Amino acid sequence: ALMHAVAYATSAEIAAEVGPFPRYQANREAMLRVIRNHRRAAYNAPAQEYEGLTVPPVGIDPAHCPDYLVEAARRESDRMLELGEKHGYRNAQATVLAPTGTIALVMDCDTTGIEPDFALVKFKKLAGGGYFKIINASIPPALARLGYTPRQVEDIIRYCRGAGTLQNCPHIHPASLRTKGFTQEILDRIENQLQAAFDITFVFNRWTVGDDFCKKVLGLSAEQLDKPGFDLLGALGFTREQITAANAHVCGAMTIEGAPHLKPEHYPVFDCANRCGKTGQRFLSAEAHIRMMAAAQPFISGAISKTINMPHGATIEDVKNAYRLSWQLMLKANALYRDGSKLSQPLNTVTDILEPAAVEPQAETVKVVEKIIHRYIARQHHLPDRRAGYTQKSRIGNHKVYLRTGEYEDGTLGEIFLDMHKEGAAFRSMMNCFAIAVSLGLQHGVPLEEFVDAFVFTRFEPNGVVQGNPHIKMTTSIIDYIFRELAITYLDRFDLAQVLPEDLRGDAMHRDEDEPEFESEEVVAERVVEPKAASRPGGRPRTNHLHPLPDKSSNGHQPVATRAAPSNAREEKIRLARMKGYEGDPCGECGQLTLVRSGTCCKCDTCGATSGCS
Repeated sequence: ALMHAVAYATSAEIAAEVGPFPRYQANREAMLRVIRNHRRAAYNAPAQEYEGLTVPPVGIDPAHCPDYLVEAARRESDRMLELGEKHGYRNAQATVLAPTGTIALVMDCDTTGIEPDFALVKFKKLAGGGYFKIINASIPPALARLGYTPRQVEDIIRYCRGAGTLQNCPHIHPASLRTKGFTQEILDRIENQLQAAFDITFVFNRWTVGDDFCKKVLGLSAEQLDKPGFDLLGALGFTREQITAANAHVCGAMTIEGAPHLKPEHYPVFDCANRCGKTGQRFLSAEAHIRMMAAAQPFISGAISKTINMPHGATIEDVKNAYRLSWQLMLKANALYRDGSKLSQPLNTVTDILEPAAVEPQAETVKVVEKIIHRYIARQHHLPDRRAGYTQKSRIGNHKVYLRTGEYEDGTLGEIFLDMHKEGAAFRSMMNCFAIAVSLGLQHGVPLEEFVDAFVFTRFEPNGVVQGNPHIKMTTSIIDYIFRELAITYLDRFDLAQVLPEDLRGDAMHRDEDEPEFESEEVVAERVVEPKAASRPGGRPRTNHLHPLPDKSSNGHQPVATRAAPSNAREEKIRLARMKGYEGDPCGECGQLTLVRSGTCCKCDTCGATSGCS
């Protein structure tokens, strides 16, 4: 409220010097009415005092705010209105909030307040490489303020973060490992990695211990070591219960629930956006997100760009209630995201080695969906026997080139033919085979944009001046010319043309009708669920090569389920990232596997970059 009022007061001061924003006079009364309502929210005025509002906003409750802040906010609200009535405002809107984790990262704080923290225990990337496990910096002072002693605070933090050592560890400790053949050098190597470990199973691996030690001392075979998901501790004879107990001692519970000394009535203070750790059950409800946003909305000009996370079990009624509550609390926007609602969301599991029964059904579901998509894409969409198209004759470097196209019934490109007038049999045959390959790709769903981006600007002889084409006057090769022509004709890519349409005469070649709207993405989504709807009755299926690119898993490339298995090292890095709560995908800016999902958006904990939203 204080920053909002100061921003508008400053805008009024600027208006006194350079004038208000355009058309302010036409909207003066409406603008001042909004400002007066902002001021009433600062004074927590009764609902009947607000002007033109059927739903009153949430005002500042002085009982929950320090007196000096309330007085400052109200004083600046008075000044905001007074200066605005006198000079107007230079800005129609002055404030907006995008409470992503990126802002907190730049501000070097745990959270901005409106967006809750996603976990109590996090992994901070070190400048020299590696990670350092830290607990939320707000927990120690919060525990002290709640009346816990320094020793109790230390015990609670150790419960969350873990001891980070095998000393005094149950079942798996230096003495028990020495009986298995572990040397002091190997034990020291393991001990050095435990401080930053998310799970001890990711420290006890072939890369830490060494293949020679595993084969010669532990008696493990190469087949065992190469098997994906190989568990070294399990192979040494430790049971699941023993590994779980040792993991709790070394790596901690990563949740504050069940911590020693902590009273259950204090649990809500430390709730996060998601369940913390393997045993945590508490998380902030959608209503908590909405009410926190409502407390700030009356003092923000625009909307709050925040995603409200809902659990996988959320129902349609829960979504209705969330939107209804948002309206009742006068929020301007509300973005909901139900966990697991996107097909591409990775499976975030914390113990896929120790809990195979819980993971297998989900993995099988994704496998079946990928198989359906693969079968749909693999089918060729044949063109009708009688098809439309055009023939373009051009001359490049004294060589005649004939380009012929074939179109589907909806006007989309389905095939091309290339013919050279004076070339030898080898070159003409090679161009014919190239045209057939491109045609097969188009008929199997490869977007035309992919071909254009891949082949424009290729350079080889013949090249140079182009004759006979109204838009293209120079080219670096025949292939470059072909895909420039196709991009201009079917994609309206006039950025690849040397002559624009407005520079041509009115009777030159052009398309009077707009390109048909692309609607097949909706149908593709339905085909994933209902494979029988793969063909369109009454005509040929539409292709998607004239329109925005689909995901790589749906553009004719081999799906994930049929790709070759990645190397164990790469697979281990991805699994380790997911075990830490990350998505397992590399950041587009820095390449680190530290993306954290917030609804449909992702933000990188390493560099702060976001994808999908701001």
